[in-house]
Amino acid sequence: MTQAIETQADPHTAPQTRRRPSAKPHGQWNVDGKAPLNHNEEFKQRDNGLNVRERIETIYAVKGFDSIPSDDLHGRFRWWGLYTQRKPGIDGGKTATLEPHELEDRYFMLRVRIDGGALTTEQLRVIGGISVEFARGTADVTDRQNIQLHWIDVTDVPEIWRRLESVGLSTTEACGDVPRVILGSPVAGIAKDEIIDPTPVIREISARFIGDPELANLPRKFKSAITGHPSQDVVHEINDISLVGVVHPELGPGYDLWVGGGLSTSARLAERLGAFVTEERAADVWHAVVRIFRDYGYRRLRNKARLKYLMNDWGPEKFRAVLQDEYLGYELPDGPAPSRAGSPGDHVGVHEQNDGNFYIGAAPVVGRVNGTVLTGLADLLERNGSRRLRTTPHQKIVALDVAPGKVDAVVEGLEALGLSSAPSLFRRSTIACTGLEFCKLAIVDTKDTAERTVAGLEESLADISARLPEQLSLHINGCPNSCARIQTADIGLKGQLLPDADGGQTPGFQVHLGGGLASSDREEAGLGRTVRGLKVTADGLVGYVDRVVRRYDEQHAEGETFAEWAHRADEEFLK
Repeated sequence: MTQAIETQADPHTAPQTRRRPSAKPHGQWNVDGKAPLNHNEEFKQRDNGLNVRERIETIYAVKGFDSIPSDDLHGRFRWWGLYTQRKPGIDGGKTATLEPHELEDRYFMLRVRIDGGALTTEQLRVIGGISVEFARGTADVTDRQNIQLHWIDVTDVPEIWRRLESVGLSTTEACGDVPRVILGSPVAGIAKDEIIDPTPVIREISARFIGDPELANLPRKFKSAITGHPSQDVVHEINDISLVGVVHPELGPGYDLWVGGGLSTSARLAERLGAFVTEERAADVWHAVVRIFRDYGYRRLRNKARLKYLMNDWGPEKFRAVLQDEYLGYELPDGPAPSRAGSPGDHVGVHEQNDGNFYIGAAPVVGRVNGTVLTGLADLLERNGSRRLRTTPHQKIVALDVAPGKVDAVVEGLEALGLSSAPSLFRRSTIACTGLEFCKLAIVDTKDTAERTVAGLEESLADISARLPEQLSLHINGCPNSCARIQTADIGLKGQLLPDADGGQTPGFQVHLGGGLASSDREEAGLGRTVRGLKVTADGLVGYVDRVVRRYDEQHAEGETFAEWAHRADEEFLK
């Protein structure tokens, strides 16, 4: 696979060219020393974020929300998967004008960490029970393979932790300036065409390093992804580190190492280091890359405190040299790049496993489920002899180990729960972030908007649906931060407020077109194109997507993808 981003001319995408370092210190520990240069660095040095758990259990859960000081509430709580959620009734126009304490409610979002997306039905049932009893039934499957709950009262957190940990789950470092959840192939260990099973590496990293105080003060969040499946199903181009399954001509199956990806307001795709990593060395290489970020990452400005900025300055050659010389103490062999992805990476549908059983990928609407659905799913799978499932980086759920004679029953049961294994094009390909309902950064609603849009497009495009591609991604984000990966979607929508006819404001979106990551229908990854002045209101969203998709259907050349068409089409056809 090659990188397309170097040829991007769009001024709205971040350049891949190297920039000269700033004359001011970046706050790099190994260069500038450890003196904190902002308040975030001060509170992290003053007390490790992992230490807040004891205070939550012994003080805050006893005395309640008002007993929580700001640095714990707005900082260290994240190390245990807790963010205050948005107070109901505050419109998006006030997001940038109100102080955090004015936006936040007295309740929390709680993120359950699920490395590799791997769950048992027992674990799923516990999450479902927590949702019903403590979270007003809420539950979202995220595009980081976690499950998020809302309406959590701090007084209930110790009991929630007790229940999660009784089945081997946790919220440890689900948020914060730490190594976040490790994305893993949802079909690890079961796919017939798997190159290498990443499960042992994910488990080793999690056991050795998650919760390690030495890695609990990074410049900012650190995102990881590991896959051995040829569909490259972990969005590896946008993570801080990714290990992608390849076969070395002499050394056999292992991993190709990618570093420095990330989206948000300065999108940048990861770069290959050209290094081959064996399974035995993979956890140590991961550990070394995290420590490079800890020691050399930029800490002075928080909006520059991601690994992608260091990679932008160093380049892959220097990064690999520092990795080998300062942290590993040995050279990694050169290795091959991954081949073009061989199939869609969302794993939707019915597929045979390597043992003769089947896995079934099913789509909720933009990841939104609830506690009753989760409990019902656990019951359905157990009733049909399955006790394992996976979440995916595409807000989907994959049921594993379904016997041939049980497939029809599971498919029907999934449909009854609102989880379709044969979804429409846009139900399959649409994802959305949390949005205005709960997120303090959001400007517009996303989940409900996405659900209405999917339903509207299913109806309006029914006459041409048979001619459309198997996947055509629509990603909806409530703010510029790109939690829903808008720059890498066929159609990406960035939430903002637009002027209305009465001199006020209405929810809407800036449009990105033609982005995408590894897939079976595109040669390379690339960021989407923006067209000057192309914005659409939330109410006009169905009409706009219908219009641009129909133009693609009418104008594209044989075999031309939507992304390819969108990048070459005249602007008039994209509006």
